[in-house]
Amino acid sequence: MLIGMSQERLGEQLGITFQQIQKYEKGTNRIGASRLQHISTILGVPPAFFFDGLPNAEEESANGFVEAPTTDFVVDFLATSEGLQLNRAFVRIKNGKLRRKVVDLVNEIAATEAAE
Repeated sequence: MLIGMSQERLGEQLGITFQQIQKYEKGTNRIGASRLQHISTILGVPPAFFFDGLPNAEEESANGFVEAPTTDFVVDFLATSEGLQLNRAFVRIKNGKLRRKVVDLVNEIAATEAAE
């Protein structure tokens, strides 16, 4: 959705059906490392993009079997027109340093607003 690519088109580029893409997206089927790498190449994002916001291994081992926080807020945000517009614009920024500055700016605005 962020880059305007349908599940069907992604599936075609991967040589699989869009139903399989849906199963990956919903977490019904697992994605192997090589498939994830291929998907990230097609979408033009690093594989780490798919793990953004997940706890790291140290946090996970410290918490044992505690359930990780949900990422429903991401889905809710992307369902808004502002969220979709922001993400579409953001992925068009090719300069990694500039993208980092945008993230830092948004974090700073959020921190300032939270402090008020």
